[in-house]
Amino acid sequence: MSVLLVGTLDTKGAEVAFVRDRLAAAGVPVTVLDAGVLGEPAFAPDIPRERVYRAAGTTWEAVKAAADRGQAIAAAAKGAAVVARELHKAGTLSGVLGLGGSAGTTIATAAMRELPLGIPKLMVSTLASGDVRPYVGTRDVMMLHSVVDISGLNRISRLVLANAADAMAGMSRMRNAECGMRNEDGKPVVVATMFGVTTPCVEAARKILENAGYEVLVFHATGTGGRTMESLVRDGLVAGVLDITTTELADNLAGGVMQAGPDRLTAAGLKGVPQVISVGALDMVNFGPPETTPEKYKGRLFYRHNPTVTLMRTTPEEMDAIGKEIAEKASAASGPTRVIVPLKGVSAIDAEGKPFWHPDADAALFQSLRNWIYPTELLVEADLHINDPAFAELCAKTLLELMKR
Repeated sequence: MSVLLVGTLDTKGAEVAFVRDRLAAAGVPVTVLDAGVLGEPAFAPDIPRERVYRAAGTTWEAVKAAADRGQAIAAAAKGAAVVARELHKAGTLSGVLGLGGSAGTTIATAAMRELPLGIPKLMVSTLASGDVRPYVGTRDVMMLHSVVDISGLNRISRLVLANAADAMAGMSRMRNAECGMRNEDGKPVVVATMFGVTTPCVEAARKILENAGYEVLVFHATGTGGRTMESLVRDGLVAGVLDITTTELADNLAGGVMQAGPDRLTAAGLKGVPQVISVGALDMVNFGPPETTPEKYKGRLFYRHNPTVTLMRTTPEEMDAIGKEIAEKASAASGPTRVIVPLKGVSAIDAEGKPFWHPDADAALFQSLRNWIYPTELLVEADLHINDPAFAELCAKTLLELMKR
C-alpha cells in the first residue's frame, strides 16, 4: 500500500519531489499522480496526466488544446477522484496527500472526498486559513496552511512540507493498526442529530440506545453535520437514524447559515434504513452576528444565542412549509419510519415563558404534518416537551422497535 501524492508537476514539481523524497526516507511507499496540463512535468510520475484525463472521459491533448484553465481543473479533479477510487478498491491506498494553490486544492481534495472515512487525507494549501467547506465536504480531510505560496522551496515551505510528509507517514503506518470504522466490537451504528437546545433529549436517548448494544454517533446539526450524517447512511454504515434535530430544514427554507441542502432527510428513506424523525429546533433559523441578518427580516423575533450566532423565530407560514417537507420525505421512505412530535415545544427556548414560545407557529407545523403525511400511522404525537425524559425514551424505544423489524 502506498500514499497517493497529488500535484501539478508542471508548476509544483520541486515541491512534490521534496515531499515524495521525505516520505520515501521515512520508509513510506509513494505513488505520484500528475494533474498538470500546461508545461512538461518536472519528473516522471507514477500516474501520468494522460491517465488522469482519460479517467475523466477526455484526453490531455483535448484539454490542452481547449486552453481553458477552468475546464482543465474540473477534468483533472474528476480524473483524480476516479483514480483514487480505483486505487482504494484495489486495496493499494494508505492515504492521500496533496499540495497546491486553488487549482491543486480543488483537484486533490476531489480525490480525497471520494474516499471513505478513516483513509488519511491531508491537503497542504494556500487556502487553508479561509473557508474550507467546499474542499472538506463531509469527509475527514485535514487542511494544513502552507503559510507562504507553494512556489519554490524556502525555509518556510520546507518546514511546512516536511511536517506534512511526516504527518502522513505516521498516519499511513498506523492505519492498519487502528480499526477506524471497522467496529471490532460488532456493535451496529446509530446516528443522531443534536443542537444545544435539544441536548437533553439526544443525550438521554443515546444512553438508552447504548444500553441496548448500539454505538451512537451524534452530529451537530450545523449544515455540515446533517450532510455528514446522511453520507454515512448512504455509505451503508448505519443501522438506524435518530433524526431528532431537523433544524437545518428551517435554514434551507429561510436562507440561514446552517443549510444542509435539498437532499437533507432523504438518505435513510432511499436506503431503507429505519429512522425516527422529530422536529427539534425547527423554531429557529441560524444567522451570524446581529449585523449579518438579512434586511428583509427586519422586525422579526430574534434571540442572541452567543456573540456569533443570532437565532430568528420561524413563523406559522414557515413551519407549515417545513411540516409539508418532512411529511413528504417521511411518506416516501422505503424503510421503517416514524415522525414523533413533542406538542409542548421543539427546543429549550420554545417552551412556555421562554423566548421562542409561539404556540401558533408550532401548531402550524403539527397540523401540516397531519395534513400531508401518509399513511397516518407514521405520525406519533406526544403531549411532552422535546427535552422531557419521557420524550427521549419514546424516540429511542421506537427506533429500537423499528430496527428489530
